[in-house]
Amino acid sequence: MKHPQATRAAALSRLAEFTANMGHNYAHKRNFDYGPEADTEKDPWRDNVSKLSPYVRHKLLTEHELLAAAVKAHGAQGADKFVSEVLWRGYFKGWLEQRPEVWADYVNDRDARFKQLKAQGGLRKGYEQAIEGRTGIDAFDHWVKELVDTGYLHNHARMWFASIWIFTLKLPWELGADFFLQHLLDGDAASNSLSWRWVGGLHTKGKTYLATKENIAQFTGSRFAAIGLAAEAKPLEEDRNYKLRPLKIPPAPPAAAAFALLVHDEDCHPESLELPQKPSLIIGVSGPDGKSPKGVSEKVRTFAEGAVSDAVTRGADHFGCEKVMWNKGEKLSAILASAKLERLLSPWLPVGPLKDAIGKEINGNNARWVMRDYDAAIWPLATKGFFPVKKKAPDALRSLGMAL
Repeated sequence: MKHPQATRAAALSRLAEFTANMGHNYAHKRNFDYGPEADTEKDPWRDNVSKLSPYVRHKLLTEHELLAAAVKAHGAQGADKFVSEVLWRGYFKGWLEQRPEVWADYVNDRDARFKQLKAQGGLRKGYEQAIEGRTGIDAFDHWVKELVDTGYLHNHARMWFASIWIFTLKLPWELGADFFLQHLLDGDAASNSLSWRWVGGLHTKGKTYLATKENIAQFTGSRFAAIGLAAEAKPLEEDRNYKLRPLKIPPAPPAAAAFALLVHDEDCHPESLELPQKPSLIIGVSGPDGKSPKGVSEKVRTFAEGAVSDAVTRGADHFGCEKVMWNKGEKLSAILASAKLERLLSPWLPVGPLKDAIGKEINGNNARWVMRDYDAAIWPLATKGFFPVKKKAPDALRSLGMAL
């Protein structure tokens, strides 16, 4: 797989390449994982998946843009499967946003699991064999190498991987989710943690996903034997009940004094934000290493930092203003004071590691939050399962001029 460039120009180019495949081709082939060796200019098989997720995760492309392209090219019915996958992303974001304790508990449990690794030799050995691709399960070991080498895994492979990790290798799901965040270019707090919880039977209580050698063979072109997998997937359990906290949509910031616009790696498309006026300064910040106590791979760090750099440059050119980076160790208040600005606007910072790291400091500078119309329409729908979101999405998006 070619490593994607962390720019909006590269995102738009890939979107243009894949739009023709968002209909029938995607609906019938999206579950097949042909492997990175099929990802060549001449081989069309890998075009059964979009490879747009790193761009969407950082909002170099927005979900609104994906849906608009798919529906325009194939109609709402023809693009239904692709539309559903885009809505899944919004569902996970909205679900976690309205249950922030799920993320907080994941972080606490993950850190506790890492302490267990130091104290329990057997657990540590199993974990090291897994993350080094030495389990003896050919498919799993291949996916470890592919993930580390490319920063990507097919969605179906991610499900198989998580299932094997939890039910065959008997490893804590939190450490598997952490391993993904270390290496996935599209690693996202909501989609990643909730997908792992779903496989293990925590997200939808009692509903698990079992990887089988037959299913793996069917959808990978019989590339793997996958011998020795668990024969059952007994649901994980937790003594917790997470209360829904309905999302409060922030009001649009009013036109007033000059302000600085913060651009972070959760939203790298400042040109399309609904702002009251042009900013006087753009401040860029990136914090991918906060995703894991072990940091992240160089690929993940480079992509996140590159996305923010590209966004800051584009934004400064678009608005005709100055730009500056908020680097580790600096105080945001000092940057604002140096620019003689007292007002700060920022695109919404969702639940996750970056909010954990800088959310309080942003709020401490009296920031006003800017939420995208798409997120404000879709996220509040995620009160229960996915299918009510899918059902209500057309009405919710109609006010944005989109017909699903």
